[in-house]
Amino acid sequence: MGSIYHLKREKLLFTKYQMMKSPRGSIPGIPLDGNNMWLMQYRDLIWNLTITDLKVKYQSSVLGFAWSLLNPLLMMLVLYFVFANVFRFNQDLFALYILVGLIAWRFLANGTSVAMASIVNKPSLVTKIYIPRHILVLSSTLSCFISSILEFCVLIPLLFIFGANITPYILFFPIAHAIFFFIVYGLSLILAALYVYYRDLNQIWEVVIQLGFFLSPICYPITIVPPQFLPYYVLNPVTILIETYRNFLIYGLPPGLRSMVYLVISAFLMMVIGKFVFNRFERRFAEVI
Repeated sequence: MGSIYHLKREKLLFTKYQMMKSPRGSIPGIPLDGNNMWLMQYRDLIWNLTITDLKVKYQSSVLGFAWSLLNPLLMMLVLYFVFANVFRFNQDLFALYILVGLIAWRFLANGTSVAMASIVNKPSLVTKIYIPRHILVLSSTLSCFISSILEFCVLIPLLFIFGANITPYILFFPIAHAIFFFIVYGLSLILAALYVYYRDLNQIWEVVIQLGFFLSPICYPITIVPPQFLPYYVLNPVTILIETYRNFLIYGLPPGLRSMVYLVISAFLMMVIGKFVFNRFERRFAEVI
């Protein structure tokens, strides 16, 4: 019943928005042009859908948003015990090292998993009315992006408590996280488009996420990667992002220029590929759903 209520609420918000905003001589619900002006034209709808996704995420939970922090904290304690005491990794501020990696990885895992189902879970917004379908993926990714920012904000007091080296380089965080958003959004466009046609994709992606967790430097130092594999290991932009976060959040180091350039290029390519795949499959969404 909750999902039906929210679908009706989203449709009502959209209809009200279009009646208020449709320009003279245009048909409500039909974009003015084929360009990317939909981002500004539908900004109120995007925001309403984003807030709705956030409310739905925590509405039935007793602790609400607190779970977003408790989850990585509890996971950090387990991983810290295993990798610091069993494998005996010697890494400065290892607890923070793991926690930063976990919070960053959660945005990728949660953002792609939620956005992948954003088209399928809102069929009335796909079949009954017209909106650019990118909006559904964008709003789902934005809701996870906001949650991720809040998790990083809660992390800041822990940086002082554990004695991290806080420097002005921490101001690079918004830039790095914005780049991460476009990487996740581009990937989510691909997954959301494919999931409409291939419903087993969520199971496959869950395995990929679990595999990627251990193939990324989240719970172990990147220095343990054998030198012959390191050039291939760092091709993963998420690896570069996690190490970049740690540099300016924990160790007070500036982000490397080559790393930032590589991340910007990766985000651009992911957006281009994501939009291409989404536009290619979008035509038959209403029929398949």
